[in-house]
Amino acid sequence: MKITATLISLAAAASLLIVEAQSPAGTAIPLSLKPNHKRNFRAAIAKLAHRYPQLNLESHHAFLPPGTPINHGARDKGAGSGKVPLVDVSTDSEYYGTVQVGTPGQAIRLDFDTGSSDIWFPTSDCKTKACKAHRQFNAKKSTTYKKDGRHWEIGYGDGSSASGILASDIVNVGGIKVRQTIGLATNESAQFASSPEDGLFGLGFNTIESVKGVKTFLDNAISSKAIAQPLVSVFLPSVRRNGGKGGNYLFGAIDKTRFTGSLKYVPVTRKGYWQIHISNAKYNKKALKQASEGIIDTGTTLIIVGDAAAKAIHKNIKGAVDSSNDPNIGGWTVPCSHAKTSKDNVAFTMGGKDFQVPVADLAWSPLDSTGKDCYSGVQGGQDGLWILGDVFIKNNYCVFEQSASPRIGIAPLKY
Repeated sequence: MKITATLISLAAAASLLIVEAQSPAGTAIPLSLKPNHKRNFRAAIAKLAHRYPQLNLESHHAFLPPGTPINHGARDKGAGSGKVPLVDVSTDSEYYGTVQVGTPGQAIRLDFDTGSSDIWFPTSDCKTKACKAHRQFNAKKSTTYKKDGRHWEIGYGDGSSASGILASDIVNVGGIKVRQTIGLATNESAQFASSPEDGLFGLGFNTIESVKGVKTFLDNAISSKAIAQPLVSVFLPSVRRNGGKGGNYLFGAIDKTRFTGSLKYVPVTRKGYWQIHISNAKYNKKALKQASEGIIDTGTTLIIVGDAAAKAIHKNIKGAVDSSNDPNIGGWTVPCSHAKTSKDNVAFTMGGKDFQVPVADLAWSPLDSTGKDCYSGVQGGQDGLWILGDVFIKNNYCVFEQSASPRIGIAPLKY
């Protein structure tokens, strides 16, 4: 099978040489801005609570609006090239791409996510309202479909849930074809109906697969030698900085035209999530003496830190208010005017280097129609494992390298 650098997938192979290319092989994956969408703080936090129940986010008012799912789990019963367009939903809030599943391929919209490892979406056997609101995979129309027999399920604290069966079929991501174990939902509760994507495409390590023993898409792409190099490079666009134009997931190569300076590689401290050590947080180069383990996660919208770190950051931002204990607000706010006027920066230190996030990007979503105050792009409530989500990634080029000694390369984005 021909091996090339490919966009929208991640590969891992310890023996392969990592190449930084001025003009990478393969084609760019355009991120198109979905019109007439507004950022939604509650939706962003609800998504976070769905994905990280083990982080105890319900301890913070910001993470527990009415109906927010707060925990989940799952149990086990019993080299190509190509491109996949990504859609930017709700102005930098979420990104999804379309993959082909089965033979002939059926188009399914999935959230590409470095913070999880499963692939799941609804099957045509599911008759719930939530399933019918999305594209459903019809196993009977695929000549390569194989039954697995195992059951999987996801449950949430508010009673919402999804469940179904495991199966395997050909998953085609931009021309990369892999036989993959997939979760097919035969039941989804109503809360899933409003999700813009049909399901999830995990790019994390196989140690966090919901069902033990299941190999990830990346594992299978590696073993079949479908991927050129063991990395995925992520460039997420910023509406504020360039109108949300461009952006891509580049598989198997590094595009040096997308960042300034050189990449700083930070070792992964624990495989599962893409976990690294954050040695400090800074405000305009002033050390705030805050440190934590953390993860860089394309599937999380905001930056989530501990309460002490959130306080230390926001005390430097004029007009910032802690409304975390106000159930009508539920988080830190900053004046919306900072989006146009602030020249300050917050930074996170990793591998001895500071990576900046402009305060202008922390004026994230207006509280109301007045447009005076905005929810901040940095929120507290999580001690022990900070999450650097899209607010961080749309300012810093990130290379997720899944080699024998996995690491993340980071450099300031070039707009």
